[in-house]
Amino acid sequence: MLLPRQKTPGLSLPTLDHGAFDLTTDGAERGTVICFYRGLHCPLCATYLKELERLTADFAARGVKTIAVSSDGEERARAMAEKIDAKDLRIAYDLPLQVAKDWGLYISTSRGKTSIGIEEPALFSEPGLFMVTPEQTLYYGSVQTMPFVRPHFSELVGALDFAINNDYPARGEYTGAV
Repeated sequence: MLLPRQKTPGLSLPTLDHGAFDLTTDGAERGTVICFYRGLHCPLCATYLKELERLTADFAARGVKTIAVSSDGEERARAMAEKIDAKDLRIAYDLPLQVAKDWGLYISTSRGKTSIGIEEPALFSEPGLFMVTPEQTLYYGSVQTMPFVRPHFSELVGALDFAINNDYPARGEYTGAV
């Protein structure tokens, strides 16, 4: 389990149109929102990423960069980018499943074709949403075991406003005896 205020695992991947992504050198003023998504086969992911694309400028206005990440290869990642009309949202691909596990993501096995007729990969990660500080420590994290009931990006933007205005620290950091 990742812990708030502690260093996150590394993350270095190719992106479709924004060069190589490396979390250690991303250079966002206040941090990076990393949205791990299931892949092209997931219709809920497309809807979710459209919302992140729409709000990427709002995050940027607060000094936060965004990136969507999956274990899909370049071709499937490109198809997702086209499906959501990605212009500002960075799309990274080729996430190794061991790295997904390092981030605490759940791994699922294929059930064949999805409701939209696209084959699921043999193995893929379930969704996760993280905000990582410029120092590469965890500020916020949420992982799902299914594609349903994900955090709303608009709420995260509002939470950022509160956190920025009140210098609110990452919570959940305690690791002692209870």
